[in-house]
Amino acid sequence: MQFLDPLGFVIENRLPLLIHYASASFSEIFSDTSIRQLSQMLLSLIFFHTSEYILAVAIHGPSNVTLSSLLISKHYALAMLVSLLEYLTEITFFPGMKQHWWVSNFGLVMIIVGEIIRKAAIITARESFTHLIKISHEEHHRLVTHGVYRLMRHPSYCGFLIWSVGTQVMLCNPISTVMFMVVVWRFFAQRISYEEHFLKQFFGVEYIEYAENVASGVPFVK
Repeated sequence: MQFLDPLGFVIENRLPLLIHYASASFSEIFSDTSIRQLSQMLLSLIFFHTSEYILAVAIHGPSNVTLSSLLISKHYALAMLVSLLEYLTEITFFPGMKQHWWVSNFGLVMIIVGEIIRKAAIITARESFTHLIKISHEEHHRLVTHGVYRLMRHPSYCGFLIWSVGTQVMLCNPISTVMFMVVVWRFFAQRISYEEHFLKQFFGVEYIEYAENVASGVPFVK
């Protein structure tokens, strides 16, 4: 008789199970774990992007700053969306993956450390720091070699790399962690090569000697 009434069979036997699994999935998505991790992610994003814009305005003046200083591009937004989808998928079907609090807390520490390094780079360089690579030498553009720049040539890139990967470690997103690590590293590896071409033109031997004695700040990039 079940074969004669398939809809009734599903409603009577399968629907309660589907409702049970759906309710369980929603409870995982809105659990204390997800609320804490997603809240930390949201606050990290808000602080990073608003502070970048505020510092740019404070240093260069509002007339010289556009919304591009928020550093939110289409590719960046897409990457963050993919990471969010990974998080929601994993916490729904594999909630135990998000319970490794030592991993999540380590990611939060990475976010804080990355922020400190990047903001120290911006504040130290001041007018010499811009979000766009300079291809012509301006009067106020100076070669900065003190402070955090004594430790690395591109501390802002180092800080962003640590921060961006840290957001995914904090969410316990294994796929996005690797993806962010590879994509951001490759971006900065190419950007450093391009940027230093102009820095050598601007500062000549002074920059060449500086580069020979100070690491780039991005792993495996000379």
